[in-house]
Amino acid sequence: MSFTPVDYGQPSPYFTTQLFEDRFLDVINFREIPRLGDDLLKEIPNNYHLRPDLFAHDLYGSSALWWVFAARNPNTLIDPLWDFTAGTQIYLPQKGTLLKALGA
Repeated sequence: MSFTPVDYGQPSPYFTTQLFEDRFLDVINFREIPRLGDDLLKEIPNNYHLRPDLFAHDLYGSSALWWVFAARNPNTLIDPLWDFTAGTQIYLPQKGTLLKALGA
């Protein structure tokens, strides 16, 4: 049986996570999303309660960027899903500056 390693690109949360033997992912290593000058401090709306994927889709055009919220707010969103609750204030990078920071 042949195995082809997966290439985790720039928008992937696994981009900086180590691979063992080109087959197995280590514990996820979120890359740091730096504080950017145009970040907005916003409350998570009720309709996105426990749904960072939907919020990322609506803000950035890709549900694959759900991890950005946890990476940008590591002291608030310790668990990227269960801490993503309505009313929680988080910093949101603007789409253009986020894509530039990710190299996309």
